[in-house]
Formats: sequence, structure tokens, C-alpha cells
Amino acid sequence: MQNLEQRNIQADQSKTEGVAVLGSTGSIGRSTLEVINSQAGFGLKPRGLSANGSWQLLAQQAIANKVSRVAVTDESVLPALREALAGTGIEVLGGQDGLIKVVQAEDTHRVITGIVGRAGLESTLAAIDAGKLVGLANKETLVVAGEIVMQRALEHGVTIIPVDSEHSAVFQAMSAGKRSEVKRVILTSSGGPFRGWTRDRLENVTPEQALKHPTWKMGPKITIDSATLMNKALEVIEARWLFDLEPDQIQVMVHPESVVHSMVEFVDGSVMAQLSPPDMKLPIQMALTWPDRCDGPSPRMDWSKCFSLNFQPPDLDNFPCLGIGYEVIRRGGTAPAVVNAANEEAVGRFLSGSLRFLEIPQVCRAVLEHHDFDARPTLDRLIAVDTWARREVARWNS
Repeated sequence: MQNLEQRNIQADQSKTEGVAVLGSTGSIGRSTLEVINSQAGFGLKPRGLSANGSWQLLAQQAIANKVSRVAVTDESVLPALREALAGTGIEVLGGQDGLIKVVQAEDTHRVITGIVGRAGLESTLAAIDAGKLVGLANKETLVVAGEIVMQRALEHGVTIIPVDSEHSAVFQAMSAGKRSEVKRVILTSSGGPFRGWTRDRLENVTPEQALKHPTWKMGPKITIDSATLMNKALEVIEARWLFDLEPDQIQVMVHPESVVHSMVEFVDGSVMAQLSPPDMKLPIQMALTWPDRCDGPSPRMDWSKCFSLNFQPPDLDNFPCLGIGYEVIRRGGTAPAVVNAANEEAVGRFLSGSLRFLEIPQVCRAVLEHHDFDARPTLDRLIAVDTWARREVARWNS
């Protein structure tokens, strides 16, 4: 991660800052637009939006926010979107080329990447190449190609602000000391809906059960990842690249209340934590207004009531995905990309009913062990192993 001491970006409240929101119809995207619209006086203006195939909602958002351009990656819905926006003056784009045009537009200064999965990699790199400040909500970008992405950001002098609540918390807590004084970071996990469950109980978990997260309202893919603890595995990998940490400097603790979003321990033993109610609007706002803070729509802590905060180590036996995450971060190379792709496909199969809950880590493990490992892959090689891993999961028989 670039040193905070070297960052000297100052928000000019007299000048409108254009924002592109990738994945605007998803949970992160909708919350981003809510934050922007609540901060109209701060000088934020949506300029571009994108979605995969949800063209109806995308059209509604585009008109309501008076954006300049929209893009859909599912080009089969382009005709319908063009018809819905006919006469508005809004430019309608399609495919990856359309995403790239959205993020690289001259009137766009900040890009929030809310696209789910590996699909967000190319557009994030395009935003970096164009010198945009990136609010990164797409952890898979760094899981798949963390070294390449962070090196590209360094070369272009681009600041990446994490939008994940855990990494936003680390980002904020690190300001309490010098980067060289950080001993470790502690990422917190709610434990998901099955915290404390035995393997026998997990055998028959249904998608409906897994989608009922106890504290967070998220999209289906990340909700399932939270249930398996794969989300925390991906966050460990993301933290390694964002903050330039060694694997042994990243620890995970289960924190059911989801109030302490993460902590930073310094060499003198001091531990700095960031606390707030479980709501994504605050980390989104940090990425939109950094380096400034301002009033916003996020819920606040109620300090007039008694409450308790609990912490416990994660259960690596019944939730092996987290252990896989630590393994691939130590191996590096193509290993994280392979596991990420396998997990994305396995989650999709679980949601469709063709894979059982406990088979998700089994599939990831099998694909990881049988892939052609490359310690120093190029971007093209990472994309190739991603494609290979997805095909392997499609062949898996329950």
C-alpha cells in the first residue's frame, strides 16, 4: 500500500468530483448512490453507471441521477437499454469496452468498483491506467492479480481506498502510527449464519439458510462466502496486497456483533480499532470523500445503551476455506486466482442446487491441487488459469 505520509490528495469542495459506479444495481452500487445523493453539497456527482444485465434498474438510476453514460456487460440487453434511455442524451455502452469508457471518461475522478467477482479486474486496471482514485469494493481483483494491480497503481500514482468494511477499518486505524510500526492486523468476522455449527449440522445446509446472514445485508455471492468463511480467506489475501503484509501479520477473529470492523496492533502493543454499526455506507463514504470526513447517512453507535463485544478464534476444522486462504497466500503465483475462480463457480452451483454446502471447500481444494502452478504469472496467464478452474468446477459431479 502506498504510504499515507506520501498522499497529498485534497478534496476541493468548490469543484464537482465526478464518480463512476460500477455494479450500480448491486448492494454496494445502490448504497454508493445513496451516499452520493446525501452529500450533494460536498461536490460529488455520478457521471457513469454500469450493470451486468439489470437494465431496467440501471435505466431508472441513470435518469434519476442524470448521468452522462451507462454500460452493460451483458450485451444482449443493449437494445432494451437503448430504447429505455432514448431521448435522454445518456450514452449507452456495452461489454468490457463500455466499462472501460465509463471509468476513463474525463469528467470522472473517482471510481467505485462494485462489480462482483473476477469480472471487475479489467475495469479496475483501466481506472488505474487513467489515473482515477479507486474505491475498491471488488476484493477479487486483488485476490486474482494483487501484485500486478498494486504495482500498476504505484506506477500511475493512483490511490486505492478499500471499501470492504474490514479493510476500510485497517486503512483508518493505520493512520495512528507509521507503517513501519505495524506489527499485525486483525480482521474480524461475524462467523456467518452457521457460527458454532458442527459438521453434521452443516451436511444439509440449504441455500435459503446460508443466505440469512445475522448482521449484514449483502449480495448472494458474498453472503454465501461469509457462511463458508471463504470471504474472510479472500480478505486475508486482499489485505496482504493492500497493506504490504506478510501472511503471519494477518490474523482473523470471529466477532459476532460486527461492530469492531478490524484492528491494527502496533509494535508497542497498542491496538487501534474502528467501530461502527454494520452498514456499508460508512466505508463507501470514506472512499468517496477521503481524505475528508463529513456528515452522512450511516447509522451511529448508541452509547446510551449497554452492550458487549465478543471475540473468539475461527473454527478452521468445520470451515476449512479460511485455511485454504492462508495456504494460497503463502504459495502466491496462480494459486489465489485458481481458488477464487473455483469458489465463484462452486458458489453458483450451490445456489442452483447442484452442489452441497460442504462440497464448496472440497471443490476449491481439488482444483487448487491439480492446477499447473506458476510462481510468476503474467496477467494473461492469470486469466487463463481462471478460465481453466471454472471449467474444472463445471465438470465436478456431486
